[in-house]
Amino acid sequence: MSPIHAMKYGRARCAPIAVALLVVGCATPASIPPGASQNDVQARFGVPREVYHLPDDTTRWLYPTQPFGEYTWAADIDSHGRVVSFRQVLTIEEFGRARIGQWTKQDVLVHFGRPVETAYFPLMRRHVWSYRFLQDGVWYSMMHFYFDPNGVLRLTQAGPDPEEQN
Repeated sequence: MSPIHAMKYGRARCAPIAVALLVVGCATPASIPPGASQNDVQARFGVPREVYHLPDDTTRWLYPTQPFGEYTWAADIDSHGRVVSFRQVLTIEEFGRARIGQWTKQDVLVHFGRPVETAYFPLMRRHVWSYRFLQDGVWYSMMHFYFDPNGVLRLTQAGPDPEEQN
């Protein structure tokens, strides 16, 4: 990384990380086992930034580190207030769950949270939602979801994060 790049982006990229560390402390996903109470999750991670009700009567709490972070932790809570799962959803494996031609903007929103960037390409007639993530644990990347005018997912595409390019 060049010194100019480090000066320009280094502090801005470190600030959200510092805040996340202060909020999360030593909490890790492994520290939230299935069956734990929703109070345990809030005690370790705080109030969720996004909350969605799922069709199976569970509630998804999202803890994103966007706009500059590459992680979003999802806690799925059952109707009795117990954790069903707690995991990082901005991964290639999780992105692979998105179904072209079936998922809508709402499905993507509920699964991954609010996008870090949105765009519209008029010639393609596509809305694009983008999420930062760490591909293979090392590559700063962006995952793009392309939606048709009806809000149906038509394409996904991973690429480098332009904020991390020298």
